[in-house]
Amino acid sequence: MAITPQWKDELRARITLSTVILRTDKLTRAGREWKGCCPFHDEKTPSFYVNDQKQFYHCFGCGAHGDVISWMTEQRGLSFIDAVKELAAEAGMEVPAPDPIAAKKAEKRAELVDVTTEAQEWFVNNLRSADGRKAMQYLTGRGLKPEILREFGFGYAPPSKQALNRALARYEDAMLVETGMRIKTDDGTTYDRFRERIMLPIQDARGRVIAFGGRIMDKRDGVAKYLNSPDTPLFDKGRTLYNLHRAAPASRQSGRVLVVEGYMDVIALAQAGFDDAVAPLGTALTEMQLEMLWRMVELPILCFDGDTAGRRAAMRAITRALPMLAPMRSLNIVRLPTGLDPDDLIKEHGPGAMEKLLAEPKSLLDTLWEFERDAKPLASPEAKAGLKARLMEHVDTIEDSDIRALYRRELLDRFSAFAYPPRTPRAQRPMTKSGPWRGSSPTPPGLSQGARDVLSRAMSGGQRATFLSAVIAGLVRHPAEIARHSEALSRLAQLNPNVAPEIESLIELSETLDSQPTNAISHKQGYPAPPEDQRYAFLREGTSPGEAREELAEAVSLLAQKPALESAMAATIARFDEDPEGSFAEQARLRAQLTEVDESLKAFGRKKAGPPADDEAA
Repeated sequence: MAITPQWKDELRARITLSTVILRTDKLTRAGREWKGCCPFHDEKTPSFYVNDQKQFYHCFGCGAHGDVISWMTEQRGLSFIDAVKELAAEAGMEVPAPDPIAAKKAEKRAELVDVTTEAQEWFVNNLRSADGRKAMQYLTGRGLKPEILREFGFGYAPPSKQALNRALARYEDAMLVETGMRIKTDDGTTYDRFRERIMLPIQDARGRVIAFGGRIMDKRDGVAKYLNSPDTPLFDKGRTLYNLHRAAPASRQSGRVLVVEGYMDVIALAQAGFDDAVAPLGTALTEMQLEMLWRMVELPILCFDGDTAGRRAAMRAITRALPMLAPMRSLNIVRLPTGLDPDDLIKEHGPGAMEKLLAEPKSLLDTLWEFERDAKPLASPEAKAGLKARLMEHVDTIEDSDIRALYRRELLDRFSAFAYPPRTPRAQRPMTKSGPWRGSSPTPPGLSQGARDVLSRAMSGGQRATFLSAVIAGLVRHPAEIARHSEALSRLAQLNPNVAPEIESLIELSETLDSQPTNAISHKQGYPAPPEDQRYAFLREGTSPGEAREELAEAVSLLAQKPALESAMAATIARFDEDPEGSFAEQARLRAQLTEVDESLKAFGRKKAGPPADDEAA
């Protein structure tokens, strides 16, 4: 039979928890409870309490909590079954016989752990032999200290394909294959998986060696830089976090846990004094790994490189975490400076630079918003609508209804503030008896003198007006269209500050118009006079309102596209050093779009012109 919850309850009832804890730690009476300094983190004022009636201990400082069995496993370091056996002997209870199938699996795992443990000792000895001299020089050249090499169990695998089975000759070859250290081919031959690599043991939460990671010292074509053991009866990479057995106790003292991209990052941080770091093993964070992290702290800090790959890794983790969010359970994100990993940052700027970044992480929500906002150019209403759709797709994956509603509201608020920014209030806004004119008074006030001057200059191109001047003149002639295109015009002003005064004056014009007349702009009213340029249909007398509306919409769209593409091109060129391949492909795509827009501008000019005219659309 298996160990049932009822049997464990009986065991707890027969053991006095405070008696067990007093064997190794000092406690004093505090009413019905006991209190003392917490054994799980350093403190001077007691915050650790033991309640014998409720059969648990709890620390109000670091959050450590458990019963007598967890005390034996976490504080004494015993396995669950060893803890149960020791307590049962003290309580005079007999441990139930284990399930035969489970017992067989446990026995098999124990045998394989013996193999990996002996292999680890062999790898370590190799590093300190003549064969490992080059590997040792490589490690010391990277600045790794002797104590770190010992702590993390660095070793070396020689080049030979048959070195391991000779060294571990007392184990059957099938066992070496089952641990993942040897590979069996289709024809039945076997050879060592790890050859001429620096070796690192991968350990479970109890510190037992269950797998290995190997790193090459010199770049070789077709050879992976890092190589990990495959999944085995001992090792499931989706359920394992590298360095968890060291980071878990350290996180109780620091109140945090750092998640970095690889085990060399973990080791660099440990050498700099950051003992609470873990890493996934060659995959994105899994649901099981996230659960393991949340059992340690409420807000694990994901620390990724600042390059494109790091941003994508952060988003993969966020996407995986969103459905699992719960009250007081989320993620914080830290992005390192571009081109630096934790080792580089610490070497160049010292541990203080890392502490500063960790002290100011971004929330999961902030990171999600910024990633999607910056993912694509947002030069058109359609692109902005796409941003909103992407954000809502993420929100819909959140299973907790309260958190889903809060995320939806927060992200929609941010989207609204971004897509519909408030207009800058004018200190000298014309006033009526009821306040600033909003279109309800029968006679609107005139434009400010500054706006009239700006629009007059913009429309002064005559027969040889530039495309920009023509569009501005068209909007002045058909002012009801200004508000319709306010988003595109505002975006154009952001991308091209040189046209910001004209666009601001257009916005003012749209706010001062009486909507009753077909054309509210005339020289007599003090507005800019209608342009003489007849090149474009929306500037010619007799053009129907519908035709003018369609042509202006096409013109404004073309006008806003080019600077948006140029801005995107500049951003793509700037990140070439971070992501050459992606940047090159993006540049090619943007150049094709720019060429298409230029051709569209020229075609627009030719199509809309009455008699042939010199093309200055671009």
